[in-house]
Amino acid sequence: MSQPIVIIGSGFASYQLVKTIRRQDSQQAITVITADSGDDYAKPDLSHVFTKGQSAEDLIKMSADEFAKSHDITLLRHSRVESIDAAQKTLRCNGETIVYGQLVLATGAKAFVPPIDGDAAERIITLNGLEEYRGAQAELAKAKSVLVIGAGLIGSEIAMDLASADRHVILTDRAETLLPGLLPGFISSQLFQSLGNQGVKLELGTLVEQLQQGGEHISVRLRNGHEYFVDAVVCAAGLKPNIQLALEAGLKTNRGIVVDRQLRTSTADIFALGDCAEIEGHLLPFLQPILMSANALAKTLLGQDSDVTLPPMMVKVKTPHLPIQLSGNTSRADANWQMNANSEGMTARAFDEEKKLIGFVVTGGHMKQAFSLLRELPPRI
Repeated sequence: MSQPIVIIGSGFASYQLVKTIRRQDSQQAITVITADSGDDYAKPDLSHVFTKGQSAEDLIKMSADEFAKSHDITLLRHSRVESIDAAQKTLRCNGETIVYGQLVLATGAKAFVPPIDGDAAERIITLNGLEEYRGAQAELAKAKSVLVIGAGLIGSEIAMDLASADRHVILTDRAETLLPGLLPGFISSQLFQSLGNQGVKLELGTLVEQLQQGGEHISVRLRNGHEYFVDAVVCAAGLKPNIQLALEAGLKTNRGIVVDRQLRTSTADIFALGDCAEIEGHLLPFLQPILMSANALAKTLLGQDSDVTLPPMMVKVKTPHLPIQLSGNTSRADANWQMNANSEGMTARAFDEEKKLIGFVVTGGHMKQAFSLLRELPPRI
């Protein structure tokens, strides 16, 4: 019998890979090692837990034991891999040696928290996974006011959801606009207005300098001199790929774990998938590229080398008061934009100097335009 495929991590990338392998091969031995509970859940649902009044348990689609039994895998929960010996094709976990035939690093990414002074900095909450939400849900359930650090995709979604759940919300970012890496200014300003109409206090172009305990509250001081009192602080300032294990194993790393188009690392029989993987210089944290990468990797692991080919992909901004979908290069400074707007929403197309479509953004009632525009875009990788 062949040695098992060992996967480190139990997030969307890992479990999608397991599902895809099982559709093609019911006999291949698979071992999943995770530092978490191993329960199967949809991470994007974390952006809407407040309006839906959901607990961490409500988000679980299948318990770890159920998932392991259903897909016939060995699942080591609450376990950490201590080291990888690529030459011997072994790893150390829980003080034991585990042999692998092929190893997949699906170690994900951790939430980035900027350095902030003050004795309440340790109270900063991150919501980058089920375990983090489980640990913070009681505090967030009773909080009436929340500071959200980071006005990117996740921060803006969480801020809107909190406001919709009748929390007083302050949203801050060092950037001058919302979602600066995704949205052109004229769309970002619409989202700014939508959040403002909900009562969200927007503090952009500044930094959180200090968080101090103030009785039952947290005293917030911003660099622009403004001060607030809140009950909780949530940080959604970005993600940093978890590359330490790969680095210690001698694999090539950059921002993420460097892989080729077949998701192979610099070392034979070791692959990387998901938020931790850097494919030809790209970090691709959205669900669709991870899904397509898992589909290609499953074939490769089962003996049919398969390149990852990514078509244009849609990004959905889950802000119900201003629904937004986009694709392509929507943050290019020299893009020429053509806009069609009415009372229902907007369709904005971005063109390059050769008048070729390079991206688009649709809002509100114009969502139906998205998929026809998507077909006009060139492949991403």
